[in-house]
Amino acid sequence: MRNDDAERPPQSSGDSAPAPGTRPPGNAPAPAEAPSAAAEEPAGDGADRLRLYGYLTAPERRTYLAVMRLFTSTLMADLGAGEVAAALAGAERRGEIDAGESRLEVVVDRLEQLARWGNLVPGRREPAATIAEFTRSRVRYQAAKLAVRIQRDAEDVLSVAEGAREVSRELLPAIERGLADIESTLGEILGAEQGRGPQAASARGLRERLAQQVTTLFLQHEEFAAAVRDFYAYLGSVIARYDLAPAETAGFKHMLLEYVELIAQDVLRHSEPVVLRLGGLNRRRDELLARLDSGPGGDLAPRPARSGQTELMERAPGRRAADWEQLTGWFVGRPGRPSEVDELREATSRAITALFANVKRVTGAGGVDPGRRRDLVKLAGWFDSASPETAHDLYAAAFGLFSARHLALAADDDAPDPARTWPQGKRIDVEVNVRSRSERAPGGPAPRISDDPLGRAALLEEEERRRGRRSAAVGELAAARGDLAGARLSSDALEVLCELLTLAGADRDGPADQGSASDAATGLTVVLEPRPRGRVARIGSELGALELHGVDVRLSVEDPLLPDAEGAR
Repeated sequence: MRNDDAERPPQSSGDSAPAPGTRPPGNAPAPAEAPSAAAEEPAGDGADRLRLYGYLTAPERRTYLAVMRLFTSTLMADLGAGEVAAALAGAERRGEIDAGESRLEVVVDRLEQLARWGNLVPGRREPAATIAEFTRSRVRYQAAKLAVRIQRDAEDVLSVAEGAREVSRELLPAIERGLADIESTLGEILGAEQGRGPQAASARGLRERLAQQVTTLFLQHEEFAAAVRDFYAYLGSVIARYDLAPAETAGFKHMLLEYVELIAQDVLRHSEPVVLRLGGLNRRRDELLARLDSGPGGDLAPRPARSGQTELMERAPGRRAADWEQLTGWFVGRPGRPSEVDELREATSRAITALFANVKRVTGAGGVDPGRRRDLVKLAGWFDSASPETAHDLYAAAFGLFSARHLALAADDDAPDPARTWPQGKRIDVEVNVRSRSERAPGGPAPRISDDPLGRAALLEEEERRRGRRSAAVGELAAARGDLAGARLSSDALEVLCELLTLAGADRDGPADQGSASDAATGLTVVLEPRPRGRVARIGSELGALELHGVDVRLSVEDPLLPDAEGAR
């Protein structure tokens, strides 16, 4: 004997179809002619997934949170209404939920609502020995996958501290070493597969090690990126506040000038080797992904789903090309899309600029008097304790401007009209200094040039690279001074030589005179000696041959006249 009406899960009168992602309880088949809401909405709309957050803002959210904590506290929880009601009774006695929320009929309504939202999935019915018990039995529920993730994120938000999140700086060198290990292991795998075949024990062991290294790398980068985002989100929410006390300003100044700049320096120092490692791995990405798919768990890896088909398993990080694109985009920018490293540099610069503006406003002569804050707090206390009549008097005394106290300076081109009273006359703009401090002199000293430590470091690096290229060019010229005609000078060496040739030519008064020019920093000297007409001095380079008529070019390298830049510092 079968009662189809009894097997259907209880639903409200306004629900004619089960919630998306749920299945009918028991063995009742789903009606084929009634498409689900997920099939009616376009793919990727996400409206059904947004309904999963409904219990967090509902009026009964305390009860819903307690119920979801029961389902997410253990793995594969399978609970009925009676078990949930018994667990909620203790929470009701402790005052964690409202009175009456642990009653069985209320719990049934809460479970049905969570099932309609998609947070719970109705499953089998509770066992029954008789037909009467079967008609009174209720559906047992399990938590959906996305609902478990939402509940976990909600618990993290409820328990997270309000302060700044510490950034694990040691993860950056770990990411760099992880990329190097992945590149080395991939090379070993290719060698082992060529020698003993892909199914050899050594090749399988190397593929397992590669999978471990890739997973560890992406987890480390995810943790570091999340910590950086949380830290700068907190920093942006407090650095622009205008109600910071002097002690708070001093604390943020210490955090910015030391901790934030330290983070930025670490990111800039490790970004270049990470970019080089990523470039090498991206060129071998197909080989890398193929070995990851053929490693442990490769047979269980989900294949691309067809329309209307659900993937069986969510891939681990690093198993898709999109994961590597996202990792590369964090360190390497693209046209119109800067990298996270560039945005980190800009955010640090903006934070330091905002801090200096706050410090100047609090302590500078051109800003508000630091003692004014205490006066305003004291005035606010007076308003809080005053009666309505006294509050009106306080407001008039503190902020009231009546006609008898309106004082203004006449304009230079003011033409008085005897028929017009002064309240009807032309309004005059009064400067801020005159309004706030009754001072006509410009407020504050001339603005100072703000210090940009990141820009200074970039300029120093650029200058170091320029000196290195110039030293290499001088060394190339010194090596080729015996045979300039047969040399193949680079563009940098030719540029240095042409610069000195121009100075040596300007040193000559006539064609029969000798000219010379020296570089005091490198010790390179160029001498132009006159030769009979028809004599041609040739200098070979990658860009072509340079010919000088009527002169001979002689190069020499001596000790530099100026000290080295590093020694000078």
